[in-house]
Amino acid sequence: MTKPFLLAPASIGLTQAVLDEHGYALIKDVGGQESAAGLLREIGELIPQYHGTLTHEVTYRPGNEGRSYSQSVNTILAHTEAPGWDPSPAYLALFCHQQARCGGGHTDLLDVESLLPRLDPDQLALLTEAELDFPGTGPRPVRTPMLRTDPEGKRLLRFSFNLLTSGDYDPPLDSAPAEERLPLGAAGRELAHFVSDCFQENRTSILIPDDALLIWDNQRMLHARSSYVDQGRHLTRFWISDRRAA
Repeated sequence: MTKPFLLAPASIGLTQAVLDEHGYALIKDVGGQESAAGLLREIGELIPQYHGTLTHEVTYRPGNEGRSYSQSVNTILAHTEAPGWDPSPAYLALFCHQQARCGGGHTDLLDVESLLPRLDPDQLALLTEAELDFPGTGPRPVRTPMLRTDPEGKRLLRFSFNLLTSGDYDPPLDSAPAEERLPLGAAGRELAHFVSDCFQENRTSILIPDDALLIWDNQRMLHARSSYVDQGRHLTRFWISDRRAA
């Protein structure tokens, strides 16, 4: 059994084996952002993100105080990245320039496989059978169940607590729309809260060290972030394709 914690330089074979086994890998002492990007290019191609750039700076920016957003200091609840992309990013990675020194700002992860046994039959059916629209950059949303399994048996997870409970990926913190405006109505909202509770109870919580790179399987792992107060926290986010799927 491999361990999910590695030291650079880590071979692509070992890194991929750790990702396949655990769903995530934390590589310490990477040697800077460019070295991190080089390692990720061995896994797959870097994918343009929401604003068309290959990187996104995850750090506090004024004006986001009232939002559940990457450039706020607020908690972000369980989701997968870019569920409205087709395909969604195979992997997500965060390179840490400076971690919060306040005891917050953890990146939390949960494998969907550990969630499934906790769902009752109705919840499982809602997750795997009910179709909903995931907005993206295309002319039409991606319409799909939240969890599918491809012919090779790989899980394809798309999930957003915020979308199910507010109809928006990055809603105001006080958002409370009527249930008829939600993608799956009251049932979807209830499922989101149940998944969030399971996530909090069973998550792996990681405070990424400075000069470390955390990579995880975005189509298998739910992730979230705890709140923090140290506005010096700074990470760079990458989206990565799966070279083996090309």
